[in-house]
Amino acid sequence: MKCDLSLLERSMKRSFDIFFSFVGLVLTSWVIILCFLVAAIETKSNGFFAQHRVGKNGFIFKVIKVKTMKQRKTENTTVTTSHDMRITKSGKVFRKWKLDELPQLWNVLKGDMSFVGPRPDVPGYADQLEGEDRIILNIRPGITGPATIHYKNEEELLAAQDNPEQYNAKVIYPHKVQINKEYITNYSFIKDLYYIMKTLT
Repeated sequence: MKCDLSLLERSMKRSFDIFFSFVGLVLTSWVIILCFLVAAIETKSNGFFAQHRVGKNGFIFKVIKVKTMKQRKTENTTVTTSHDMRITKSGKVFRKWKLDELPQLWNVLKGDMSFVGPRPDVPGYADQLEGEDRIILNIRPGITGPATIHYKNEEELLAAQDNPEQYNAKVIYPHKVQINKEYITNYSFIKDLYYIMKTLT
C-alpha cells in the first residue's frame, strides 16, 4: 500500500497551492472583505471565525472562515445541521455558495492547508486516529476533496437524523476516513484538478 506522496508529487501539489492561493486571494479579497463586514454587522462581533483544527502530522493550526453562526452558550457541539438555529441569514447564503470558505486561501498560502485533501477536523477526531488510518495526517488537510464532495449535502443528511452527533461519529466520519485513505494511497495530481473542478461546478 502506498503510504505517502513522492517528493515530486508533494512539490507539484505545494507549488500549485502557493500560486493559486495567492491569485485567489488577490481576485477575491473584495468578496472576503464584503462578507466579513456583513457577518460582523449581523453577528455584532468579529466577522471572521477562527477555530483550532488538526493538520499535517497532527500539527494544530487555526482555520479561518467568514462567520456564519451566532454563538450560543447553551450550544456545545461541533456538528452542524441545516436546521441549526445558530446559522445567520447571511450565513445561509455564504454556506450555500461556499463564500465562508474563501479566507482559507490564506491557510493554503501559509502551508496549513492544501486545496485538496481531507477536511481538517477539530481536536478529538483526527488526532485520535490509529493504525493505518493515521495516513490521513501525512498530508495537509484540504479545502475540498473526495470526501467533501461525497458529503456535499452533509448538513441536510445530519438534519434528518434523530441523533446527528452519533450518526456523524458512527457513520459519516468512519466513511470519510476510508475515502481519504483511498485518496492518499491512489494519489494523482490530475485527480486533484478534477476534485477542484467538481467543487466549482
